[in-house]
Amino acid sequence: MKDQTITFAVICQVAFQVQQVSRTGKITDEEFSVLLQSIIETSPDNTLAVYGGQLSNIKKGLELLIRHLGSDNEATSSNKQKDPEFTRYIISLINLERRLAKQPKQLNALGERIHATERQLEHYAITSETLISSFASIYSDIISPLGHKIQVTGDPSILKQSANQYKVRALLLAGIRAAVLWRQVGGKRRHILFSRKKIVDTAKALLNRI
Repeated sequence: MKDQTITFAVICQVAFQVQQVSRTGKITDEEFSVLLQSIIETSPDNTLAVYGGQLSNIKKGLELLIRHLGSDNEATSSNKQKDPEFTRYIISLINLERRLAKQPKQLNALGERIHATERQLEHYAITSETLISSFASIYSDIISPLGHKIQVTGDPSILKQSANQYKVRALLLAGIRAAVLWRQVGGKRRHILFSRKKIVDTAKALLNRI
């Protein structure tokens, strides 16, 4: 349950950052780095190690998870109504990952492309335009053709800028990575409905450790 909560929190964190970039064009290097680094962490010691081994790196995701899956009373008390766009991003990422899992050729291609991108880290920072563009092209070439494209809404003037388009696609690739992990540690869509109290309680316990 802990691993499922961590990975679902990251899916929430990605959905939030997609909203932020599509509306403002902004994400800090620190926040972006945690999510991009997770894409290339393919042999971690444990689930949290994918996200730098620090719960503080996914604090925002844990808070969002509690707000999103918590009772309506909790949502109201924090003056935050449930956000349908945020929900749509989460469901879309989980559904896209399910499609990917059924395509062994695409999975192999994804692994090869990520490995090739990893080599660029010898010359560029992970949040450099070069790496962001590489992650974005992996998403466009391998994930987008799976169907059910994720329609990102935001400020049209911001989304017109190619740098922001690349950031959004790189974030969505990190979201797919989190969805892969979520499934690998036993996450299932029905758990979001039927085990939400357990997930929320686990997220609160993890937050208390930060």
